Amino acid sequence: MTTMTQPADQQVAGGPLNDAQTQLREATTILGYDDGLHAMLAAPRREVTVSIPLRRDDSRIELLTGHRVQHSLTRGPAKGGLRYSPDVNLDEVRALAMWMTWKCALLDVPYGGAKGGIRIDPRQYSQAELERVTRRYTSEISPLIGPERDIPAPDIGTDENTMAWLMDTYSAQQGHTVLGVTTGKPVSLGGSRGRATATSRGVVQVALAALRSRGIDPAGATAAVQGFGKVGRYAARFLAEAGVRVAAVSDQYGTTAASAGLPIPAVEEHVDATGSVVGFACGDQVDDLLTLDVDLLVVAAVEGVLHAGNAAEVRAQVIVEGANGPTTPEADVILQDAGRLVVPDILANAGGVIVSYFEWVQANQAYWWSAAEVEAQLADRMTSAWERVSEHAARLDLPLRTAATCLAVERVAQAHLLRGLYP
Repeated sequence: MTTMTQPADQQVAGGPLNDAQTQLREATTILGYDDGLHAMLAAPRREVTVSIPLRRDDSRIELLTGHRVQHSLTRGPAKGGLRYSPDVNLDEVRALAMWMTWKCALLDVPYGGAKGGIRIDPRQYSQAELERVTRRYTSEISPLIGPERDIPAPDIGTDENTMAWLMDTYSAQQGHTVLGVTTGKPVSLGGSRGRATATSRGVVQVALAALRSRGIDPAGATAAVQGFGKVGRYAARFLAEAGVRVAAVSDQYGTTAASAGLPIPAVEEHVDATGSVVGFACGDQVDDLLTLDVDLLVVAAVEGVLHAGNAAEVRAQVIVEGANGPTTPEADVILQDAGRLVVPDILANAGGVIVSYFEWVQANQAYWWSAAEVEAQLADRMTSAWERVSEHAARLDLPLRTAATCLAVERVAQAHLLRGLYP
């Protein structure tokens, strides 16, 4: 028997956790909170790291590492995605859990924030291996999760099948089916209609509102979308359907662009056939999608793609964060000074957690909504949040990110203060 192990998890200097903590410190300073309250808001409530032994299809044993962080439980059970990526580390998961807390609070969803991750490249593993990884991870963290405790959902590298395995494993341990332990499941297993495209719909709804706030008619606007996965693909589709000319899209392998606008349905067919946007017959290669001369830039890939080294080169008037944490604090300052409008992740990509909440409600009631009902409720929540954040930013002369973070942090802090300290 051959045993393989991954390198030990390492703390990352700077990175997403530093960005999240910087944003929180700015908000608590503006709100006038003392160091004790800041410390409570900054620290995760609970976190666990687990070892995941995997028997590969060729009988080798490989040891993987997984994490689950519950940042806050003050406003309700924890909620957050589960990602499979070779770049997963504990600090990243801590940052993502914190951002989930602010996102849920900003949208007034009765959850706290959580996040999970396994350091694995899912492209290098069979479906059977991924199922074994998911089931073992679920069994390791099962004491921490549940409909009233912590509800995972899909993220990078995971999908509805992953959630079905997680739900089944947890249910087997409980001795009965527990549909509400996770969201993002197949519709036939209690998933919500509209969940797969919810994040993208929310991104596009606020993107169109942001363009209009800058006096740009979406019907004549141009856009570039970085990332063509769960969020970027459907964001590009919905932007095109709204009349926006999508001039470029990219994935981890490269970029395809067309100044006259890409035929997004054809790009999707190409991706389904080849696995990448690269090589699309009607598109051209460009060096850097992030710096294209377009009205709207949707960043829907990973954290930290806009940073001090490239932010000054961004020419889009509106930047919408479809990914979590794609803009560093240094880049925020540069973009703000250049007059760019950045719609922050905790507002822009909140559609996923909103419809996850709808799915959780439906599962707990065993009553399922129509797609039209889901989309109407989603649009109402996103529009209300956009208006609330925009008004707060204008009234206090704050960037949208700072305004959104202050509103969210204040809501969580109020809940802390109302509940008091035990004992």
